Amino acid sequence: MKPLIGLVGRRKKGHMIEGIPEPLADVDIDMYLTDYSRAVQEAGGLPILLPVDADPSDYVARLDGLVLTGGTDISPDRYGRNAEVDLFEPEVLRDDLELALMSLAVERRLPVLGICRGLQITNVHGGGTLNQDVPPHAHFDVPPETTVHSVEFAEGTVLAGIYGASREVNSLHHQTVDEVAPDYVVSARAPDGSVEGLEHRSLPIVSVQWHPEMMAERATDPIFGWLVEAAVSWRA
Repeated sequence: MKPLIGLVGRRKKGHMIEGIPEPLADVDIDMYLTDYSRAVQEAGGLPILLPVDADPSDYVARLDGLVLTGGTDISPDRYGRNAEVDLFEPEVLRDDLELALMSLAVERRLPVLGICRGLQITNVHGGGTLNQDVPPHAHFDVPPETTVHSVEFAEGTVLAGIYGASREVNSLHHQTVDEVAPDYVVSARAPDGSVEGLEHRSLPIVSVQWHPEMMAERATDPIFGWLVEAAVSWRA
């Protein structure tokens, strides 16, 4: 059987979705960008959306792997800071769910792939902190598949084994890692020194700051293959 890979999404109100009928304006809608599920499917996995008010223990007991997706800012109080700038509105339920999922994933040694916000969640969960606003990384004015800078990978890391020495990436974030969580190593950096990849020292948890699911070569991006292979091995 294909490994079951959980995807975390976002919750919106109906009025936030263009074209939705007026009677549904106050209805809750759980959603995620389809590129994530397509990338998992193309790598041989079976994606499933985890609603933000799901009981994480019920899901993790059935999952073979987890993708922590991109999205809005993590509330600064989750890493012991006050808001320093006008942030995108935090989503409390999503923060609760993802941090709980990470605790269970660590406990069960479940394979995890963090993407963009997902990298930040893995760092915050591990006790790290974030830089709250780094405008040069926020390239929201170009198509999402546009490559804007290179990243270099540290020798001997999982990401170096996946990608080699370096690669060009997109950049769709305005926050970066500040203090690195103690159980993680930096496996990729941007030219300005910003953290672009994190890996757990002993568990199958790998996170990237860019969006591989949106790159032009998404269907052949090996990081999703890594996740599916890790999930198959974990289940076995």
